[in-house]
Amino acid sequence: MRKLLAACSGCLMIAAVSTAMMSAGPARAQDADAGKRVFNQCRACHVVDQETNRVGPHLVGLFGRKAGSVEGFRYSEAIQNADITWDEESLSNYLKDPKGFIPGNKMAFAGIRKDDDLNNLIAYLKAETAK
Repeated sequence: MRKLLAACSGCLMIAAVSTAMMSAGPARAQDADAGKRVFNQCRACHVVDQETNRVGPHLVGLFGRKAGSVEGFRYSEAIQNADITWDEESLSNYLKDPKGFIPGNKMAFAGIRKDDDLNNLIAYLKAETAK
């Protein structure tokens, strides 16, 4: 019985440490300040702080918004027909590979390759576009 309890205690300890390590990784990777620097790649076409369209649509109120719905912006048919509401997952998939995620869209950006950069950009966009 003692051996069984000792074995169970060891398993719980390993599980607790593993859970703490896994949860520390994503939290550390989501740095809105670092995401602001990543957003510099997007700044020529998009704004986060005012409802003004540029080459791309403004990003104010991005999360929870249906793709292709910013008034006054001329979207590609691909975006207009995409049945997507922007959330962390859909935006992450799109920003990794815009042409692969929504074939036929007009965005010229090739995508963000580094997961840390992508996670940081998502954190920045969540904070800045909700204001």
